[in-house]
Amino acid sequence: MILSHKHKFIFIKTKKTAGTAIEAAISQLCGPDDVITPYRAASEKDRKGLGPQNYRIDHPLKPQRPLWRKLLGRPERYWHPTIGYYEHMPAWRIRNYVGEEIWNSYFKFAFDRNPWDRQVSWYNYKTKSKKTRPSFERYMQRPTAYVDNHELYMLDGALAVDFLGRYENLEEDLNTALSRAGVEMKVSVPKVNVTPNKDSERSYRSYYTPALQEQVANWYQPEIELLGYDF
Repeated sequence: MILSHKHKFIFIKTKKTAGTAIEAAISQLCGPDDVITPYRAASEKDRKGLGPQNYRIDHPLKPQRPLWRKLLGRPERYWHPTIGYYEHMPAWRIRNYVGEEIWNSYFKFAFDRNPWDRQVSWYNYKTKSKKTRPSFERYMQRPTAYVDNHELYMLDGALAVDFLGRYENLEEDLNTALSRAGVEMKVSVPKVNVTPNKDSERSYRSYYTPALQEQVANWYQPEIELLGYDF
């Protein structure tokens, strides 16, 4: 996520919606006091402008690092809530850290994606290191198959952001969001963090049986209704 005090905007990063590419693009807009959370090291070379900064904080509501991890010498990763600000951070936690004045006055935006397409992207990402990938149908039986994007940009049962863009209209929607935040500069979105070993020529629809199509429809009914997506 990115919290820009310079331009008074907050970008909430969702999953499999080109969030890393968006951060790579808008980091160039940030000033020295802005919060930029780290992401996968291999993608940092593509970041424009400033790198990760100001994401480690002391706050009474910040989760404490488990003692067992300290005792075992386990590393603290960039996505762990114990570091402070982290990449896929929900709206409620951001509000807790920044306070009501900043939360209510800054322009907030996020992105989402057709859930049936997003689910296939998530499957390819989560199984990319497997020598033999499980079938999509088998993967969909795992608890980790669920993608919690909707929960990230909702707050107290309502949409937490001022603008919810679409992955399918990425660069145009990003520049619309920035313009509404008062940023005059237009940005281009680089290709970053592309999942390896995926069949780019294969349509996401080809992964689905009728039962799997219905499963995704049931899982993600709120964002499907919110953004009007269909299979």
